[in-house]
Amino acid sequence: MAEGRSPRLGYGAGMSAASPPATTPTAIAASLATRLHHVALIASDYARSKDFYTRVLGLRVVHEFWRAERQSWKLDLALPDGSQLELFSFPGSPPRLSRPEACGLRHLALVVDDIDAARARLLAEGVDSLEPVRIDEFTAARFCFFADPDGLPIELVEPAPAPAG
Repeated sequence: MAEGRSPRLGYGAGMSAASPPATTPTAIAASLATRLHHVALIASDYARSKDFYTRVLGLRVVHEFWRAERQSWKLDLALPDGSQLELFSFPGSPPRLSRPEACGLRHLALVVDDIDAARARLLAEGVDSLEPVRIDEFTAARFCFFADPDGLPIELVEPAPAPAG
């Protein structure tokens, strides 16, 4: 095993918030991955979540499988760029902790062309957890949050226009 690696995690044992990784061009390795393939979500009410992600958010169904040995649904949903969400049902799954924020997946962020139109569509669909639009102080992107039927935070992001030039 390489020196400085944790046997369980394979991540440098000397790394901490007090010593962030070097970010000089020579210290940045090529990305291991080329793009995000999917994010997997577990729903407490499969039918309700399927309706939310397909009808309300407009994601396209790629595959839907009933897995009898697990008493579980698996639904593959596609975004226009080809990335996917996998929606699962598992009997007796405990609820996810969203507040206070916990370690792990924080939220799902979706890019939209027009955040005002997206918000209007969500309001028309009865989504009542919409927060006001804010502007990211670092990127100038417009964004807002809302929750899926299980309380998973979802962020809508309208990227800032590219600078002229």
